[in-house]
Amino acid sequence: MKKVWVRISPWKKAPAIAALESGADAVVLDEGDAEKMRALGRMTVVAPDGDLVPGRDLIEMDIASKDDENAAASAPAGKTLLLRMADWTIIPIENILAQRGNVLVEVAGAEEARTAVGILEKGCDGVVIASSDPAEVRRATAFVRELGESVDLVEAVVTQVSAIGMGDRVCIDTCTSMSLGQGMLVGNTTEGFFLVHAETVENPYVEARPFRVNAGAVHAYTLAPAGKTRYLSEIKAGDAVLIVNHDGAGETGYVGRCKVERRPMLLVKAEVAGKEIGLVLQNAETIRLTAPDGAPVSVAVLKPGDKVLACLMGGGRHFGMKVEETLRET
Repeated sequence: MKKVWVRISPWKKAPAIAALESGADAVVLDEGDAEKMRALGRMTVVAPDGDLVPGRDLIEMDIASKDDENAAASAPAGKTLLLRMADWTIIPIENILAQRGNVLVEVAGAEEARTAVGILEKGCDGVVIASSDPAEVRRATAFVRELGESVDLVEAVVTQVSAIGMGDRVCIDTCTSMSLGQGMLVGNTTEGFFLVHAETVENPYVEARPFRVNAGAVHAYTLAPAGKTRYLSEIKAGDAVLIVNHDGAGETGYVGRCKVERRPMLLVKAEVAGKEIGLVLQNAETIRLTAPDGAPVSVAVLKPGDKVLACLMGGGRHFGMKVEETLRET
C-alpha cells in the first residue's frame, strides 16, 4: 500500500484535520507543532519532536543535480528517503527508484501524486502532499488510496468438492462493507488462492453481512497487501487485509474482529493452467466462491466442472514474504 504523508508547514489546523479525516498515514510538521496534531487525533507525526525524527528515521533530500541523484541512491537502505524535486521531472526519480526502495516523493497535489505513484510502473513507495488547501489534501489522499493493488485473476475449473469432517474455520470481519463480486484470496498453499466471496447475499436463514469473509480453515493462507501472505490463524483486530474485486482490483481493508469456531468442513480442489490448487472451507450454503462474472457461488451447489476465480502465485514464502526457492506443497 502506498504511503500518504502530508506536510503542514507552517501549522494550519484545516489541512491537519483534512489529513486525519482522509486517512493519511502521517503528517510532517515543524518542531513544536506535534502536540497541536495530537490534540486533534492519533496520527504518526514526522518532526524533530515527533514519532519519526528526520535524520534518525528518515532522510530528507533536495534533488537538483546528478550528484544529488547519486547521493540519494546510495543513502542507507534502512531509512525512508523523502525527496523534494527541484524541477519536477521524471528521469531523476526513475534513476533513484531503479537502485533502491523506501522512497517518498513530495508533491503539490493530486496530479503530481498521479505521476509519482506510476513511475517505472511500480511507482514510488508513497507521497508527501505539500499543500495547505484542505480540499487538495483530500483529493490527493483519495487518489492514492483508490489506486490499491491489482491482482491477476484467472479461471479455475473445479475438480473436487468433498466433505472432510470437523475443523476450525476463521471468519474475518472487516471494517469495510464489501459489494457483489468482492472478497479475499485464500488458499491451502501459497501457490494458488481462490477468491472467497464476502457474505453479501441474503438467504432465508441469515441476513447479509457484507463486512465478513468466512475465509476457510485456520491453516490456510490469505493474500495480504504488498504481496505478502498471512495464516488465517494469526489474523487479529487492526490487521490490514487485501479485499479484491472480481476484476482484480484490490483495496486495503482492516480487521475489526476474527472468529474461530469448530464447524463441518469440505475440501475444494480446482485446476488452473495445469496446476492444482485447493482450499478447506466451512461446509455451509452461506460460504461462496466467485464465478468469473463476479457472481457468488455457494459451496453447497459447487460441483466439478464449475469455473471460479483464482490467483496463481509462484515461488515459496518465508514469514509471509515471497522467496525464490524449491518448494512443493500438497
